[in-house]
Amino acid sequence: MHLLRSKRTGIAYLSNEAEDAPLVVCMHGFPDIPRTWEPLTEALRDAGYHVVRPWLPGYAPSSLEGPFDPLPLSRTLLSFIEELSPDQPVRIVGHDWGSVTAQCAIAQWPERFRAAALLGFPHLLAFEENTKEHPRQLGRSAYMGLFQVPLVAERIIKLRDFAFIERLWRKWSPGFDPGEDYFDELKRCLRSSMPAPLQYYRALRSPKIITEVRNLMSAGPIVVPTIYLHGERDGCVGPEITEEQGGYFSALFEQLILADAGHFVHLERPQVVNEAIIKWFAAH
Repeated sequence: MHLLRSKRTGIAYLSNEAEDAPLVVCMHGFPDIPRTWEPLTEALRDAGYHVVRPWLPGYAPSSLEGPFDPLPLSRTLLSFIEELSPDQPVRIVGHDWGSVTAQCAIAQWPERFRAAALLGFPHLLAFEENTKEHPRQLGRSAYMGLFQVPLVAERIIKLRDFAFIERLWRKWSPGFDPGEDYFDELKRCLRSSMPAPLQYYRALRSPKIITEVRNLMSAGPIVVPTIYLHGERDGCVGPEITEEQGGYFSALFEQLILADAGHFVHLERPQVVNEAIIKWFAAH
């Protein structure tokens, strides 16, 4: 893999540089890094795809400049994709915040995408509606409120060498440990990036931004063929929050809830996740 940088957007990314192959863009979430896609990248490469793994805006070495609310982020992603593939639609994978950003992008410009794979965060309207029916999700999402408090959040997160981040991983994916080396790389990224990754959450304090996102996602169902994967033991977003989200997709849609997996389902059950995504992309 080669480390490259987009001149247009300031996004840094890893690429296997198989430039004549169909393009797949893999977007990580919080708190994570492009390394999260290594198992999927290997499988996609063997299946004949050109794989690009960006650091999201606000995660070093990508640009730390905002804004970080969902619609501008999705437009940055669309500009990045247009730079990489000006003539051909692409396939996209998004986990957590990568899923949120990908949803907004495919809702705005569906013709730029051949297919999508979303993980760990369902359709935004499904999240909103199902949280009303399952208020336990409010407790799971309490960290979002903390992250919206400037200075305090940064101080808590950095205490004892980012112990808070490791606790989130343990809570969100019970029993799963990506390894000390993985956490070391993640912490280096966060150390160089803070507080930019928290600005994603602070943008959500704006009623105007929430209304804009809601209006976009309410304008009509997503028409890009989409597969959605979620861990049954996800401690960040409960599996019940994914219920009935198929109604927000008008094209082909498939949902898989995987047992013995939490929030980082693609790292916990890589073989099943990789096979499902590659099969979906081959069909679309």
